Amino acid sequence: MSAKDSPVDLSDADAPAFARVHTVLTDIDDTLTTDGRLPARAYAALERLDQAGFRTIPLTGRPAGWCDMIARFWPVAGIVGENGAFAYRYDRQARRMLRLYEGADAERAERRARLMALAPVILKEVPGAAIAADQPFRVADLAIDFREDVAPLDAAAVLKIVKLFERHGATAKVSSIHVNGWFGAYDKLTMTKRFLADAFGAALSDDGFAFIGDSPNDEPLFAALPLSVGVANVRGFLGAMAAKPRYVTRSPGGEGFAEFAAMLIGARKKATP
Repeated sequence: MSAKDSPVDLSDADAPAFARVHTVLTDIDDTLTTDGRLPARAYAALERLDQAGFRTIPLTGRPAGWCDMIARFWPVAGIVGENGAFAYRYDRQARRMLRLYEGADAERAERRARLMALAPVILKEVPGAAIAADQPFRVADLAIDFREDVAPLDAAAVLKIVKLFERHGATAKVSSIHVNGWFGAYDKLTMTKRFLADAFGAALSDDGFAFIGDSPNDEPLFAALPLSVGVANVRGFLGAMAAKPRYVTRSPGGEGFAEFAAMLIGARKKATP
């Protein structure tokens, strides 16, 4: 989808194409969640997808500590965390967490030290910003909070955070609540491809995969997959996005995810003789 194109309402989507989906890739914050909480309807939609035989893999900017819990307790096939720094999959039969990281241990430690040295620089330059509350549970990136636990900052302040990361050679991506910065040439898409190959012997392709997200840090997946969906709140970011979702739900956040899941399950049932 080009930068000029507007997403199509999900209710007008090509049902036969979605009927072929077997793997659902999903963002978490403001895609599965609504106003910072995971609604029962969104979690139930994850459960229904699992019971219907779909492989669901969250792709998130959230930290390793959270991802370990999600991989263990949620009805998911694995999770990609910290915007592509790692992927976790819990083997329930062996009772063992399988972990895949970007970069060797020493390299990751050196990158992390550089990021933490950058943190006070950003906080000094951008009044009102804060280190994200979940930072102690991170292993690879630095998350700067601009609206989760602080008074919302304006677009100029968010852009300044991004520029400060980039000025020091880091990659920076904006989510709906944080600016995440890291050193290294990876993102959600690169780790997703690696994880699919390593864990399932699968390649990310146009056929069989769908992605749903809500913000600019989801652009790599919006660009990579024709079956890309934004929950309704993505509309607030479209003007700043080069790669947009092809479809958009009518509802925001977790309600939008539930809408998407119901469409997927319905499309499969309709196509099954």
